[in-house]
Amino acid sequence: MAEKKDAETFDVLELAEHVKKQRWWNKVFGNDNSGPAAEKYSVATQLAIGGVTGWCAGYLFQKVGKLAASAVGGGFLMLQIAHHTGYVTVDWKRVEQDVNKAKKQLKLNSERTPKEVRSKCNEVKVFVKKNIVLTGGFAGGFLLGLAS
Repeated sequence: MAEKKDAETFDVLELAEHVKKQRWWNKVFGNDNSGPAAEKYSVATQLAIGGVTGWCAGYLFQKVGKLAASAVGGGFLMLQIAHHTGYVTVDWKRVEQDVNKAKKQLKLNSERTPKEVRSKCNEVKVFVKKNIVLTGGFAGGFLLGLAS
């Protein structure tokens, strides 16, 4: 009696390519196929995740902001001291002309919002609407991080 072999066909899924195509935040917060985080985690978990990540972001924002402000302010202070002592001469008329020219260019370019910015803003709106508890926790945590 001859054995009959079933010819089964399988689709080969390249796992490495599949993982590269998925963003990490889709895995954590959900994507269009799996729904928002509200369907996956409890309200307390969402608040905790949002609060902790918001606090970390706020704390880092505060520290980096202070460092940047100190660097910029210190640079201007050093420039003023160098100018006052005669090490550097600054042509303030030329600086003013260049600043005015840059302001005009920025004003011309900022009249219309680029398409990419509008699409990203829409994505953020959809994410916030789907994950309102998570984003509320993030906002509260961010403000606490700024205050600490």
